[in-house]
Amino acid sequence: MSGRTPKQMFLDMAKGIQPDRLLQYCYGPNPYAKYPLTCMNTNTSVLAHKPTEDGKLIDIWGVPYVTTRETGFSPLPEPGVFILKDISEWRDVIKAPDISGVDWKAVAEQDLANLAAMGIDREQTAIGLMTHLGYFQQIMSFMGFEEGLCALFEDPEEMKALVDYMSDFYCEVLDNIMDLYKPDFLQLTDDLATWKAPFMSLEQYREIFLPAYKKLAAYATERNIPVAMHCCGNCTMFIDDWLEMGVKYWDPAQLSNDLVAIQKKYGDKLVICGGFDMDGELSDVNCTEERYKELVREAVDKYTKYGMYTFDGWLFCDPDDEVLNSHNRWLTEEVEAYGLDAYQRNR
Repeated sequence: MSGRTPKQMFLDMAKGIQPDRLLQYCYGPNPYAKYPLTCMNTNTSVLAHKPTEDGKLIDIWGVPYVTTRETGFSPLPEPGVFILKDISEWRDVIKAPDISGVDWKAVAEQDLANLAAMGIDREQTAIGLMTHLGYFQQIMSFMGFEEGLCALFEDPEEMKALVDYMSDFYCEVLDNIMDLYKPDFLQLTDDLATWKAPFMSLEQYREIFLPAYKKLAAYATERNIPVAMHCCGNCTMFIDDWLEMGVKYWDPAQLSNDLVAIQKKYGDKLVICGGFDMDGELSDVNCTEERYKELVREAVDKYTKYGMYTFDGWLFCDPDDEVLNSHNRWLTEEVEAYGLDAYQRNR
């Protein structure tokens, strides 16, 4: 092996350079891994959710979030609570926070110190900078899917105006933080699809949302760093536009997409981070270790043949549930052991 760090291998993959071993995509520290984290996303704490007196969280736009132990305390918009009833009224409801007085340098120093305190070594781990969960996803949190999707189809001009307003704000944030945090890649996010199909047409995506994402992606391409896109569901039809704006990584690349066909089409132009959905028998408490590791091996062999591939699979569950957490341990153990020579074996 060349002795490259996980960070170096991950970033080299964006250039079409094969890693020494299979890497594991990370959404946070992995207590079961023997290798340093491959990558991790961070955000400026200025944009972090704030706790409320009743134990909830509230985002910068005023949307309340709740957490549950069963989902590993992942925050989700509070069910049934919507702050925007009519898209035409967004100017009266949606107000970007005032960030004119923020000491960005001090904030960045503290945020980066917090990463180090978590045990994140930037020499070993690639850091992605993100700003928000996505324009579409954010607006759905404002309105709910029923009203939000109706607004998308019935009043696209107002939907676009709201996206542009939010985009201006997030670009202002990036103006202040990109060169302070010095990320290794820029993380974009939006869950644009269900398991079976996108929430919108390609024309709607290109008219309303894509221009806003191109403005964010430009902050990365101007600095010669890659862009990553997080998008759940069947979102194959967006890939050409992603590549055009500098996207090199796609997570979680779920199995409702034909990932092998995508790899054959795009080759090393796109790093597939995914290929292992933790549902069905994999989320069953009775799934055996032998079966679990067998499915990991199948995924590794399948997706290391045709393109750049990083394993991405994790079960978000009660942190004290030893049975379910053992599944995360099994997959990590097998990825690290079986993936050690995966590229050499399968290419």
